[in-house]
Amino acid sequence: MPKLLRAAPTGVAHRSRYLRRAPKLRLEFSHHTKFKSTSELNIYTIDALEEWKRAITEHMPQLSGPQANVLALWSFGMVISQSCGLTSVSNCLGSLMESKENSVRQRIREWYYGREDKRGKGRSEIEVSHSFVPLLHWILSWWPVHEKRLAVAMEATNLGQVLIVLVISVVYRGCAIPIAWHVLSATEKGSWKEPWLELFSYFEGVVPQDWVVIVMADRGLYARWLFEAIQKCKWHPFLRINDKVFFRPKDEKEFKSFYFASHQPKYTWSGEGTCFKKHPVEVTFLVRWEEGFQEPSLILTDLSIQHALPCWYGLRTWIECGFRHIKSAGWQWQYTRIVDPERAKVYIIESNFSRAKLAQ
Repeated sequence: MPKLLRAAPTGVAHRSRYLRRAPKLRLEFSHHTKFKSTSELNIYTIDALEEWKRAITEHMPQLSGPQANVLALWSFGMVISQSCGLTSVSNCLGSLMESKENSVRQRIREWYYGREDKRGKGRSEIEVSHSFVPLLHWILSWWPVHEKRLAVAMEATNLGQVLIVLVISVVYRGCAIPIAWHVLSATEKGSWKEPWLELFSYFEGVVPQDWVVIVMADRGLYARWLFEAIQKCKWHPFLRINDKVFFRPKDEKEFKSFYFASHQPKYTWSGEGTCFKKHPVEVTFLVRWEEGFQEPSLILTDLSIQHALPCWYGLRTWIECGFRHIKSAGWQWQYTRIVDPERAKVYIIESNFSRAKLAQ
C-alpha cells in the first residue's frame, strides 16, 4: 500500500469532553500541514478561522457562501472546543469572535435544520450527498503523483441507542476519513442493502481507472450484491467472510468444505476459484492467521493472487480509530441529542471536514 498509509498515525483528537477557554492549547497537525510546527500554531485566532473558511470554499465548491461560512464555524468550533456539543461550540466561538453566545448558537444550529424549519424566506437545506465526491477529490489531492493506490473501509457504527451510521471511509495515517454516510434510526427494521448501494453509486467513474482501490469490510457485511456494487465502481472488493465456507478451486469440479480452525497461527493460503454453492462468485480466496489472534481472516477479492496480499486487511482496523476520534476519544458524539436521521446526516459533515482538515 502507499507510503502515506504506512505512516505512523497522527493524533487529531483529545479526551476532554468540554473546554471553555484555554488560550495555550496547541493542536498537533501532521507534517503535511502548511504550518511550520505546532509551537507556531495558535488556533485561537480569527486568522485561523478565516483560513479554515478559505479551505472550505476551495474544497467544497458545491456549498453557497453562507453555507460555507456556517460549516467553517461548526467544524472550527468543534476543534477548538474539543466537543461536538452545540453549547460548547457556541461558547468557544462566541468568546473568539466577541459575539453573544446565543447569537452564535442560533446561527450554527440552523445548519442541520430542514428548509421548512429555518427562519426567514428563501432558505435552503444542505444536500448531504453533494459533499461526497468533493471530499474524496480533496483527499486524493494529498497523494503523490506517482502513487495510485487507495484503501477504503466500510462499517456501521452506533450512536448510543438512537442512531446507526453506515460509513464509507478512506483509511489514512492510522485513522479513517469518511467520504460517504447514511444515517438510520436504531429502531428501524429492514435490510441495509439499498443504503449501501446508494452510497457506492455516487463513486462510479469518480476515481481514474488506472488507480487500484480496495474496499474492506468485516464478515458481517459480506453479500454478493455488495461484491458486485464495489466492482461497478471499478474498485476491488476485499471482504472478510466466516470461517466455514465451500470453495471450488480453479479447474476442479467439486466444492470442498474449507474449515481452518484445525490450522495454527502463521498459516497462510491463497487460491483462485468459485466460492459458495448457493450464490457462487468467482474470486481470489486469501487466508491468513496472524499470531496472537484466535482465528484466521478469510478474504474474498477479485484481484489476482500476484496482486493481493492478505495483510492489507489490517488497514480496516483504522476505521475503528476514526470512530473513537468522533466519540469517546474525541468529540464525544455518542452523547448527541439529535434523534432525527436526516438532521444527523447534515450534522456529520462538519465532523468529517474537521477530520480531513486536521489529517491534511
